[in-house]
Amino acid sequence: MNKKKYLRSRFSKRIIIKYIITLIIYTAVIITGLIFCKAVLHTRYWYRYDIKWEILHWLDTYRYPVAVIVISVGWTLISFCYIKKLLNYLDAIISESGKLASPEGSQIELQPALNDVQNELNLLRERAKNSAAAAKEAEQRKNDLIVYLAHDLKTPLTSIIGYLSLLYDEPEIPLESRLKYTGISLEKAKRLEELINEFFDITRFNLTNISLETSCINFSRMVEQTAFEFNPIISEKGLTWQLDIEDNIMLSCDVDKMERVLDNLIKNAVYYSYPDTSVKINLTKDNENIIFSIENKGKTISKEKLNRIFEQFFRLDSSRGTETGGAGLGLAIAKEIIELHNGKIYADSQNEHIIFTVKLPL
Repeated sequence: MNKKKYLRSRFSKRIIIKYIITLIIYTAVIITGLIFCKAVLHTRYWYRYDIKWEILHWLDTYRYPVAVIVISVGWTLISFCYIKKLLNYLDAIISESGKLASPEGSQIELQPALNDVQNELNLLRERAKNSAAAAKEAEQRKNDLIVYLAHDLKTPLTSIIGYLSLLYDEPEIPLESRLKYTGISLEKAKRLEELINEFFDITRFNLTNISLETSCINFSRMVEQTAFEFNPIISEKGLTWQLDIEDNIMLSCDVDKMERVLDNLIKNAVYYSYPDTSVKINLTKDNENIIFSIENKGKTISKEKLNRIFEQFFRLDSSRGTETGGAGLGLAIAKEIIELHNGKIYADSQNEHIIFTVKLPL
């Protein structure tokens, strides 16, 4: 039973028990009263025309009909009072629940008997307030990012147009220069494709649920292959690999999506590494889990940012250019893919070291 059902059940039980106890007490009082009247009637001598004797005698003669009528009337009045009280409770809840739509107003206040309901409504109000603030912040980050990316689309596009126009307008340009301009245009076109893909990621991440198509693979080879593909970037930044990968670790997973997780984590480590340092990858397993970790040396990430590092559109450095980063979706998508595989992902950063750890069930 969840908390809401428990509170509702406890409140209902309390009202019902109180109602039943009231009926029982009232019925006991009426029955006791009739018994008392009979006892008084038969324990003393009466004058024949004493009004008290006539009343007691009448009650004794018609005690059963009298008991039924009095009890029925009493039960009706008691039921009416309880129904009225419940309706008053309901009116109070309806009246105060209007504050749920205005989280900035005063807190919900109900009668002492409704303390549980009051606390639950205030909790819902607080959650709604936090959710609205989080949604607003996420929407603002997304809008800022889209504007930022849209602006950055102009840079490679302008370069491509400029160099292609130069090649078109100058047919006699030397071959060396032609190859150089063509290479720059190709590089900028690839960067433009990456930026456009970021927009598709934003759309897919918000409008679709990620589904898995699993197969059994040699995860050790996948990690080695993915790391090997980053060798040109590793060399360019003066980085080196330190690989400690246990052989022939088999994993049942969605191959394409797991490759994306590895790609995002390695890319993140490479981009945020100090030049001329090492990037360490470790892959092992225990009795229950496959454990993958990647560690690099870079600027220490604050605890506040670590707590948000897997959020959508969150970027460690919002002021940096998009040349070395994306939309802030890589780690968020990686986390979702890992969790769909019933795994967990963690981040830690201390003393200028950043480490991401992934645990996947065997």
